[in-house]
Formats: sequence, C-alpha cells, structure tokens
Amino acid sequence: MNTSAVSPASPSVLPRILPAIHGPADVKALPPEKLPQLAQEIRDEIIAVTSQNGGHVGSNLGVVELTLALHRVFSTPEDQFVFDVSHQGYVHKLLTGRGGKFFQELRQSGGAGGFLSRAESVHDCYGAGHAGTALSAALGMATARDLRGSNEHVVALCGDAAFTCGITMEALNNVVSSTRRLIVILNDNEWSIAKNVGAISKYLTRLSTNPTYNRVHHDLERFFTSLPGGQDMHQMWVKWKRETKDFFVPSSLFEKFGLRYIGPIDGHNLDELVKNLEFAKHSDTPIILHVLTKKGKGLEAALAHPEKFHGASPYDPATGESITPAAAPVTPAASNYQDVMGKALVRFAKADPNVVGITGAMPSGTGLSHLAVECPRQFFDVGIAEEHAVLFAAGLATKGIRPVVAIYSTFLQRGYDPIIHDVALQNLPVTFCMDRSGLSPNDGPTHHGLFDLAYLRPVPNATIMQPKDEDELVDMMHTSLQLPGPGFIRYPRGAGVGVKIKDKPATLAVGQAEVLKQGSGIMIWALGSMVQDALALAARLEAEENISVGVVNARFVKPLDRTLLLNHAACIPLIVTMEDHVLSGGFGSAVLEALQDANRPAAVERIGWPDTFVEHGTNQKILRAAHGLSPDAIHRRVADRWRNHHTARIEAGV
Repeated sequence: MNTSAVSPASPSVLPRILPAIHGPADVKALPPEKLPQLAQEIRDEIIAVTSQNGGHVGSNLGVVELTLALHRVFSTPEDQFVFDVSHQGYVHKLLTGRGGKFFQELRQSGGAGGFLSRAESVHDCYGAGHAGTALSAALGMATARDLRGSNEHVVALCGDAAFTCGITMEALNNVVSSTRRLIVILNDNEWSIAKNVGAISKYLTRLSTNPTYNRVHHDLERFFTSLPGGQDMHQMWVKWKRETKDFFVPSSLFEKFGLRYIGPIDGHNLDELVKNLEFAKHSDTPIILHVLTKKGKGLEAALAHPEKFHGASPYDPATGESITPAAAPVTPAASNYQDVMGKALVRFAKADPNVVGITGAMPSGTGLSHLAVECPRQFFDVGIAEEHAVLFAAGLATKGIRPVVAIYSTFLQRGYDPIIHDVALQNLPVTFCMDRSGLSPNDGPTHHGLFDLAYLRPVPNATIMQPKDEDELVDMMHTSLQLPGPGFIRYPRGAGVGVKIKDKPATLAVGQAEVLKQGSGIMIWALGSMVQDALALAARLEAEENISVGVVNARFVKPLDRTLLLNHAACIPLIVTMEDHVLSGGFGSAVLEALQDANRPAAVERIGWPDTFVEHGTNQKILRAAHGLSPDAIHRRVADRWRNHHTARIEAGV
C-alpha cells in the first residue's frame, strides 16, 4: 500500500511529518506553520488506507483540523476526549501513536479498530459505536472529576445528529446540575449517515447562518465587563435574559440549558479553533462550541456523495467508484439483503397504502431508500432515534397502519423497552426488519448483531424468524404484514445466496419449519444464514463419516416447530443446532428448553458464537476460525460428538 503521497500543493521535497508523530507531545512541538502540511498528510493517509480497507471516510476527513487543534490545546490521556460514535477517531489514532502498519491494517485482523476502544490505547478514554453516547458519558466523567477533586479537562465531541438522540437531550438537561466545567463541541456537518432531519437540524442551520448572533452577545459581554463590578453584572444579565425569554437578544437553545454557546466556528481554520478551545479551556461554566465542518473534505468523491462515503467499502480515490477485492467471490445473481427488503417493501407499499417504512437515519443501509424514491409519503426517516422509531410505529399501528421498522440488529437494542412496553404488551402489528444480524466483521463488537434472539425470545406476542435466502425473506415480510402482533425478521449483512424471487410471495405457516433433507443419524436444525453451512456439513459427514444426516431450515425461533422437533427427538440419536448468534439464550437454547418442557431427553450439540464480545476482523472466515466455527472445526466437533454418543448408546445397549 503506498501511503507516502504528499499534497500536490506541497513540494515533494518537503520531509514528511506524520511518520515522526508518535504522540500528542509531537503535535504540540510542531511550529504552527507546519500544521497545514500535517493536516494534508493525515488526509492522504486516511484516503490511502480506507480506499484499500474501507471505513468511515467522510467523517474523519472532516475533523482533521478539529482533532489537531484539540491535541494542541489539551493533553491526553490526562485530559479526556469523548467521541460520539467514535468512528471519526482515525485522526486521533494517528496522533496518539497508532500510525504506520497498525493504522494501515485498519479494520483488519490485528490492525487498528474502526472505533475507539479503551483496550486499544490509554488515549481512548471511552469506547463507543452508537450515536448519542458522548454527552452523557462525558458528563459522568466530569462529575467524577469534581467528586475526586482533580483538575483534568473533559471534552465531549458530538455530531449534530447526536442531538436527535433522546439520550443526548437527557444529558443536556442535566449538565448544569452536575458540573460547572464541561466542554462540548458540536461538530456540525449537516449529516449523520444520511442527511439530518427534523427540527434540531433546522435549528442548527439557523444558528450557523446567523453571523450577528455571537457578535451581539460578545459586544454586550465586553460592555458589561468593562464596567466596575462588570463580571457580576454580566452574570446577572445572562441569568435575567435566560429567565425572561430573550426580551432583547435571543439566547441559543443551549443557553436555555445553562451552557454558554460560542459559534459558529470555521472547523477548518486551525487558528480560530485553537483560540476558541483555549477560551473554553479556561471557562468556569459549561460551554458549547459550534464548529462547522465539511464531511469528506479533501476527497471530491466524498464531498459529492457524503452518504456513500460515511462507511465506504474499498474504493478508487480518483473516481470514488467501489472496488471488489480480488479474493471476494463473484456472485452476480445475488442481491444484498437490504436491497431485497427495500424493493419488496416498495411492492407491498404500492399494493397497500397502509404499509409504511421507518428508518433511523439509515435509508441506504437498510434499503429503505427505494421506498423513499418510489413512495415518499409512506417513508419516514426519524433520525438517530431508535426509541422514537419504535414508539412512533406503535402509534401508527393503533390507527390501522402497518409499519415496517428497518433498523440494524445492534441499533434495535436501543429500542428494547418500547418493544416490550409499547409494541408487544399491546400486541400491535409492527414488523421489524433487523439487518446486520450476525457478524459485521470490520466494524467489530459494537456492530455485530449477535444478541437479538436472546433479547427478543422472552418477549410475549413476538414472532421471530430468519430466512435461508432472499426469496424466503420476501415471504417472511409478506407473512409478518398479516400477523395480528409484532413480527421480527433477522437477516445478515451483504449478499444472499442468489435465488430467484417469486412473482407472488407465499404466506408461511407461522411456527412451521422446513425439512430440506431427511436423515436417520443426525438432524441439523439450522437457522437462516447457517442453512447453507448445514447442507455442506451434512454432505461432508455422510461422505467422510458414513452418517445419515438430515437438515431442517428452522425458519421460526418463536414459535418453534415443537411438533417436528419432538418427532426428531423420539427417533434421531443426535440433534445439532446451528445459528449465527451467541449460544447464550439463542436458537439452540430454545431447542433445549422445548425438549425439557416436553420431558423429552435428547442429545443436542449447539453450534454458535461463544459468550464473549467478538473482536473486529478482516472477514467472517477469519473470525469464525478464531472462535472454533470454521467448517473444519464444526465438522470435528459434530463428528466427535456423534462418535462419543454412538459409543455410549452401544455400551448402554440402545
């Protein structure tokens, strides 16, 4: 990988600065005139690495100067930077000793993670992968500092989309009652993943386009502080203005919550950033700096297509076109599951105006962008607000609307209480399409969808299913839209298996599994994406171990096909379950519980992910091998279990 490119604007004879940056002290030691060159080298490095590995391109290119300014003014790890989501932490990684080969293997096995992690560096004070975390966490850290009597600075870096999250607004409401010293940076680029939506976005646009706001406030501050006892007079003025609803000069929304607002600030002007951060550093009241940045600055393709370059696959930096790694299998007939879902929803919405789609700032990632184009009145993007998305759907469902809520499995965790309290308790007909169930290898533990079965199985009235292929996904959507209560459909990231989708979807019998292959020795009950693995395992066990092996496409986790399961338990020596989910509380657990409830003893071998947070990795194959889930490892495990069980049965005379 060539990462030595220098900006065309910089003479090639200049020695590179970035390789000599081993920590924040090196950033502070640079003369100011060298910072623009370092900023360009950082952009070159990010583009070179993400074009090879993929990653969050636009957000990181947008915060280069801001991150440099932070490290010029503050000192980590003593001072703490809490990044919201933390996918915009690549610059911070490069400035804190994680450059070179480690960064060049970004999002790959053994390389730097795509998010910040306390386990990766002492400079990462807080790890995250979901939006809306920074302000609450930073407020907790600042309050802990006050309780301990220490003096470090805590800086929360929040994207503008974070303020569409209920958690952020809850934290904002508690700032002044918890601490007197907190610095909040509002990084405003008008985007989360998709274009920001809602009243907060419009409000921030009004603030950022009102150049007279701070001039009027600063003129008044200078006037008061120039008088004898002026500081006290100014504080009285600020308090009076806040409490009398801006009789003369309007306050910002943030000042209503007790934070001093400064901005808008040019997020690519290092001098202005440093000056304002120095002021915030010495402020004796919570302060918010409104910083305007360009998502994707330095890469024309990212500026032109910010949604695509939020989280991009490998791409050509010159054209912005996506490239397919040479080792990737080419399956031109296979469509991505999110596109299958999105196009199917368009069909259902056109046939029934009561069918609507809801996304939380992920129209492209979930496939709902198809609905936004074809049926805009039936499409709702609520921003990064998963709790609201679920509650909003519940309200719609009470009035005869059939909402389809499309949210990644890992993000739906944030809407868990309203799933129980508002949707399931009232048995409302809401369909949840849970994309990225299973592994999201490059993104790591914050994005793996490995827990949804465990958190949904205990919920009464829930119907939970997973398709084996694209066509069955459409059948499940069709089936769910006819259910009297909530339906949950989980499916993996990426391409399906390439099957043709029927012209007319079928209504599935709820709770009925599908026998794909009969067997007399072992029956493999596989769920969703593991069905293909199960068929391959069955063929190998028959060829190499001379065992008669059958395969069941389970389809439904709840309700489980107990009739078929109990029939198999009565005559099949060994049942194997396979799932792309943690074993604790998952599909295999449901099988064991069903057998115990029926007092039907049976030998069961469960295949799934262990009780751990799975790390990020180059691909599924590497991560599966690391956790005992490679085809060879599974084959050995099942064959050994069969031999041990078969021997025990012979010895027992069965």
